[in-house]
Amino acid sequence: MESRASLYILVLLLGFSQAFYLTQPEEEDITTRILSTNKGFSEPLLEGDIHVKRSRTAVICTNNNCYWKKSPNGLVEVPYILSSAFSSSDKTVISNAMSSFHNKTCIRFISRTNQTDYLSIKSNGACYSDVGKSGGAQVVSLSQLGCIYYGVVQHELNHALGFYHEHVRSDRDNYVTIKWNNIDPTMTSNFNLKNTNNLNTPYDYSSVMHYGRTAFSINGLDTITPIPDPSVKIGQRQELSNIDVRRINTLYKC
Repeated sequence: MESRASLYILVLLLGFSQAFYLTQPEEEDITTRILSTNKGFSEPLLEGDIHVKRSRTAVICTNNNCYWKKSPNGLVEVPYILSSAFSSSDKTVISNAMSSFHNKTCIRFISRTNQTDYLSIKSNGACYSDVGKSGGAQVVSLSQLGCIYYGVVQHELNHALGFYHEHVRSDRDNYVTIKWNNIDPTMTSNFNLKNTNNLNTPYDYSSVMHYGRTAFSINGLDTITPIPDPSVKIGQRQELSNIDVRRINTLYKC
């Protein structure tokens, strides 16, 4: 009986361990996780995960239509609906990722009632979002086959709030070297600089919006190398950085 009980416990532990590594490969950087999930996706995606058809640059929005509006209570309420296809564990990951915005900024993701503009969070076979508020039912896709990770959810929600990737901000070349020879020639447009408003914040290697050093590589070598210290880690997907939080609070006047 004792040996049978021990065997049962071992099987449970092995099952837990396997599930853990299947669901939490946090050693992968943000680029590896997103681009591997999105490989072969049929719709065009700018920089790997930005919905091309409707996206715009919220951080240089001049008429405020691409920002989410602040309520009289001082909070920026972003309505959303969640697809019924998500499992309870999926919903927990998404909810936890949203909670970090709630705890550190004036952003509040709220369940939609009858609002015209809202996020429709679905599992559409890839990880992607528009940039900023594009109006109507705005899809944020979090594929159940590779996007349901805390940092990936935060990354896509941050796009929806109005932020591009860090490696394309206007002053990028002062902080990283782009190794053009290592980039897949069909993917070079993903490194085009944007005319961004950087909100008086420093370049942030630790941003959850910064892609990893081998993004869109054709040979496995670096495409993005920090300068002057090439050993600086980039591409984390554990949590909004302090500067990510500062930018959100600055953009939305929290």
